[in-house]
Amino acid sequence: MDAETTQIVEKLNAILEHELAGVVRYTHYSLMIYGYNRIPIVKWLQSQGQESLMHAGQVGEHITTLGGHPSLKIAKLLETHQHSINDILKESVEHEKIQLELYYQLLKSVEGKRIALEEFARSMIAEEEAHIAEVQKMLRSPNE
Repeated sequence: MDAETTQIVEKLNAILEHELAGVVRYTHYSLMIYGYNRIPIVKWLQSQGQESLMHAGQVGEHITTLGGHPSLKIAKLLETHQHSINDILKESVEHEKIQLELYYQLLKSVEGKRIALEEFARSMIAEEEAHIAEVQKMLRSPNE
């Protein structure tokens, strides 16, 4: 594998590790929801974990296509012990912002050189930006 491909695989592995951390994070969050709004919020958080797992699989496929080895690590997880819905949503936004930055780094590395990866990075950036916007709306009060 040449140096450029090695660098791309390293970026993809960082994304993979962060997506896998998202699976753990969203699963944990879904277990910590209490109150009368529990059912729809738990389902939404579980779907976010499933989406992270799907993204991890897609990233892993790109890694192996390039001849790389998918990481078995997950990104750092911090237990804040803050489990109000508001706190969980704020942590979710921060997690997604990191993920978004990782996809932007991937895009910068492959732009104009590897079209399939460029298109993948762009689609993931659009998805992450939409997700962040949605969670930010969830954090707003209807009176704002």
